[in-house]
Amino acid sequence: MNLYEMIRSARGQKEIDLLLTNTRMINVFSGEIVSGNIAVANGHIVGFGRYPAKITVDLGGRFVAPGFVDAHVHIESAMTCITEFARAILPLGTTTVVADPHEIANVLGTRGINYMLRSAENQPMNVYFSLPSCVPATNMETSGATLSAYDLLPFMSHHRILALAEMMNAPGVINQDPDILLKIENAKTQRKPVDGHAPGLSGHDLYAYIIAGISSDHECTTAAEAQEKLAAGMYIMIREGSAAKNLDALLPIVNPYTARRLMWCTDDRHPQDLLENGHIDALVRQAIRSGLDPVIAIQMATLNPAEYFGLKDAGAIVPGRQADLVVFSDLNAPVIEAVYRNGVLVAENGEILPEIEKPDPIPCPPSMNVDLERIDFAIPLKSGRIRVIEIIPDQIMTRQQIEDPPTSGSLAVSDPARDLLKLAVIERHRGFGNIGKAFVRGFGLKQGALASSVAHDSHNIIVVGTNDEDMQAAVQAVVNMGGGLAAASSGEIRADLPLPIAGLMSAEPVQTVKKKLDRLIRVAREFGAILPYPFMTLSFLALPVIPELKITDKGLVDVKRFEVVPLFVE
Repeated sequence: MNLYEMIRSARGQKEIDLLLTNTRMINVFSGEIVSGNIAVANGHIVGFGRYPAKITVDLGGRFVAPGFVDAHVHIESAMTCITEFARAILPLGTTTVVADPHEIANVLGTRGINYMLRSAENQPMNVYFSLPSCVPATNMETSGATLSAYDLLPFMSHHRILALAEMMNAPGVINQDPDILLKIENAKTQRKPVDGHAPGLSGHDLYAYIIAGISSDHECTTAAEAQEKLAAGMYIMIREGSAAKNLDALLPIVNPYTARRLMWCTDDRHPQDLLENGHIDALVRQAIRSGLDPVIAIQMATLNPAEYFGLKDAGAIVPGRQADLVVFSDLNAPVIEAVYRNGVLVAENGEILPEIEKPDPIPCPPSMNVDLERIDFAIPLKSGRIRVIEIIPDQIMTRQQIEDPPTSGSLAVSDPARDLLKLAVIERHRGFGNIGKAFVRGFGLKQGALASSVAHDSHNIIVVGTNDEDMQAAVQAVVNMGGGLAAASSGEIRADLPLPIAGLMSAEPVQTVKKKLDRLIRVAREFGAILPYPFMTLSFLALPVIPELKITDKGLVDVKRFEVVPLFVE
């Protein structure tokens, strides 16, 4: 950008590239809605009013807002590569994402981070990253890599790295783990924020967590929890994902005093959710429907995350900022009709323009190391009762139940009549052969098995089923595909979705992925599944940093006690 030419353009002394006329601009600084023209030169906003322009577009009195920003998202959860993810969400008004690639980092380590950084180049939207802070999330699981502060340091100065990602190891922070604290110090040295991940953390432990340098949290599930963290100086990212939905519960904390410390994030969204409901635009509409002032809802989607991450050229319609703009007709129910990226129309009426080319694909290393002959799902009976993971609808948190084990001879087995299903995690990275085994309630399966190589955060293979034979068949299909999702019944694969990129993502268009995922969900419901997104829920049962009871390849994890616990209890 030539500063001299930009100043001349702003003064009207040089013909600009684009003039958007007859607009109603949303000013997220002042809260005003102003009628007028928007002048764009060299991809940036240069002023308002009358200007000589190469191209003039009359927007017919429609509203124009800054492009939306997703403050925290795992692209891998959409099961598509960055290219297809961008093509899915850009027409919905999201022009910038701050993605945490800790899913692929848990599988491939620094190779995975480099893959994502290279894939972010030449995309039609801004793709930034926060650097994975907890790979693995705990030592109670086997991941594909372990990333120390030393491993992460070379990435800290990369222009696409905006923050240190969610610090899930709260006990490590509070108990002063040297490597954890060094990661935080390295981020602070680069003047980059440290995102938090502290569900339920309160009181003195919360203060210690904040003192260490953590400045935000996206794991609040109640208004009281969010209010405590706000009052202690944290930023709050209000999450509405496919599995964890917190917007309605947290909306009461939004008021004129708190709004500038709040922002939206999706965290994890499946392809169906993206294509059927939307992205950040869906959160904005939902908040407005629930009574939030539309300008505040848009401010939380634009200026707030841009300022939090130090994106000084994004998040507002003012001179000097990038001309990333979204156009819509109804302020009270904004459906995005057009999207401009750097002053260029890139999407219209929900579709990316055909002239927007895809960048060349980036190769990804293989990521499957499983000996199928070593897999054994049998659970010999022991004295006592069993711990059971109870699913909480619309949450990634679970509860612990104590039940009498369902039995057959000398074995503990699934009992669909009691909705007690066998659950297992098979290590897939290092060939160790670890298998964690447990029971879960809440799927509702009456037959068959579901398996997935998407299992947060270490992404071993997770499987739930009514019998061992179908569990074996589903896992074998996942391994043979090089990663993916599978549903099996009577020993046959009824539906599958290959995810050959680290066992997490497909290079196919998101619509194709959605069709295959829709088929998997239909089959799961034929099996009796009662959850709206059974594979998403399944994937979070292996996350040992979200309370209360989870499973890894090393067994059951009591998250509150932060330790592996036995299946059988006296």
